[in-house]
Amino acid sequence: MATILVVDDELGIRGLLSEILSDEGHTIELAENAAQARAFRERERPDLVLLDIWMPDVDGVSLLKEWSAGGQLTMPVIMMSGHGTIDTAVEAVKVGAMAFLEKPITLAKLLRAVEQGLAKPARPAATVTPLRPLELRDHGVYVGESMAKVGAVPVNGVAVALGPQAEQSFELDRPLREARDAFEKAYFEFHLARENGSMTRVAEKTGLERTHLYRKLKQLGVDLSRGRKTAVV
Repeated sequence: MATILVVDDELGIRGLLSEILSDEGHTIELAENAAQARAFRERERPDLVLLDIWMPDVDGVSLLKEWSAGGQLTMPVIMMSGHGTIDTAVEAVKVGAMAFLEKPITLAKLLRAVEQGLAKPARPAATVTPLRPLELRDHGVYVGESMAKVGAVPVNGVAVALGPQAEQSFELDRPLREARDAFEKAYFEFHLARENGSMTRVAEKTGLERTHLYRKLKQLGVDLSRGRKTAVV
């Protein structure tokens, strides 16, 4: 199985993640701050890192930048936070994080993210090519109004949870137009579900005039009845 480094300043979070992942057969290494994580990475390379963003000494994004700049970001890193913002998640993905999990992390989301992370082949740091921020902002990677609606950020096909009952996977190794359409379709389906199929409220939330919205949904092939069946409260 894998060696997973869990970096979090909260003892309870470290203990819980260690227990869950140890039960899955993984070897777990723990660090309560960036200094300990940095020291461990100097000694060896874990197969996966679960990295908290908000820590008292050096925050997780800054540590991620250090690893990237020093050629040590050769393992998948999943960021975690209970107080994250969209901008913070975008910054982490730009640097090279493969996913973003919001606390409290459900067992299913944790195991799924870890499984997907471990399935990724290790890459030399020099070949890591994060998506440009313009692509992340303009083509629907982040859906919903806050990080409370985002379970994981999709990077190179990693799953992104669009809400408590919906999950999508995106393959980004495709023409930009196709990728954009896939993201936009998921974005509108999310809002239709959240607003129980109300076109008026979806138009308000997305900032589109109703006629334009109908035209856009038809173009993307969105099932307008889906929202009423899978409403997110």
